[in-house]
Amino acid sequence: MNEISIYEVLKLNAPIIIDIRDNYSYNMGHIKNALNIPYYSLLSNYSLYLNKKDKYYLYCDYGKQSNEISNRLNLFGYNTYYIKEGYLYFKNHFK
Repeated sequence: MNEISIYEVLKLNAPIIIDIRDNYSYNMGHIKNALNIPYYSLLSNYSLYLNKKDKYYLYCDYGKQSNEISNRLNLFGYNTYYIKEGYLYFKNHFK
């Protein structure tokens, strides 16, 4: 399974975290050091952003879109996980 909790991600050493929300949402708040690659940009240009040798941790607001895109990217040979709680959970519990 490709899900991971925010608690597990925050324990990792220098994880590559990708916020797949739109630029406005990202600018309003995000997980520290997360890259912003909006959903459709990542899905249509994944080979420009991702390397098959790295692990990526994706999140959206609730976890639904990040789950969908993580599953697709894994089918293409990438190593991705989705943060199951999403940003809104992070915002309410870690800020």
